[in-house]
Amino acid sequence: MTTPENVIPALIADGNDIDGLVANIDESQWSLPTPADGWTVAHQVAHLAATFRMATLAAARPDEFTAMTSRLSNDFNANVAGAMAPFLAAPPKVLLGLWRTERANAEQALASVPAGKLVPWLVRPLPAPVLAAAGMMELFGHGQDIADALGVRREFTDRIAHLVGFAVRTWDFGYLARDLTPPEVEFRFELTLPSGAPFVSGPEDAEQRITGPAADFCLLVTRRRHRDDLALVATGPDAEQWLNIAQAYRGPAGPGRKPGQFAAAQRS
Repeated sequence: MTTPENVIPALIADGNDIDGLVANIDESQWSLPTPADGWTVAHQVAHLAATFRMATLAAARPDEFTAMTSRLSNDFNANVAGAMAPFLAAPPKVLLGLWRTERANAEQALASVPAGKLVPWLVRPLPAPVLAAAGMMELFGHGQDIADALGVRREFTDRIAHLVGFAVRTWDFGYLARDLTPPEVEFRFELTLPSGAPFVSGPEDAEQRITGPAADFCLLVTRRRHRDDLALVATGPDAEQWLNIAQAYRGPAGPGRKPGQFAAAQRS
């Protein structure tokens, strides 16, 4: 279960891992293209900084957050670009410092929210621990883009259980992002964490089931790998469809990744 006592340290640790990817790269590497079309390593870090800044505002000054979101346009991509712009304007070393500041502020703000209090967010209010897990989802996805750009093979830990739990909680986002009606069924998720420990959720007798490695599940729901390149198994027609559209974020799905796109990196 995701609680303040266990998710905040996990959020901090994941942030440190991403920091470690970029802390010592040279200036030219900040301009490397990532698998996200049109985004460099700097774009990825800028987006993370902007997202964590919003999380701080939501947790520490919710009225200001609500006022800010009321001014957003209906153009999702324009909103993302606008939030990133002041960070992208900074040179790499300054951007790195800004990212570290925004992370620290968000971690402290989320940890300070009283137990049980909801925090406003872009789709619906969330408990602070769940919003922290959403932050881990952002770190996982954008961190993977950075790692792919730099040619780094990541090693995952059981901290990804928080992301798995968040993705299970938001299992309907893939349908909603495509204006589809979610099926009126309950899914069973049986996943294996990096340590070999199980993560299970949903009715034991559910006919619609998703099984496989939890790390692959996280790559799927952040749309950083195509399902054909992952060891996930669907049982049932609804589960089969879900593997094609799964995502743990509410914005546009985007093109995702192509089958076999990272085959060479996986063999290295």
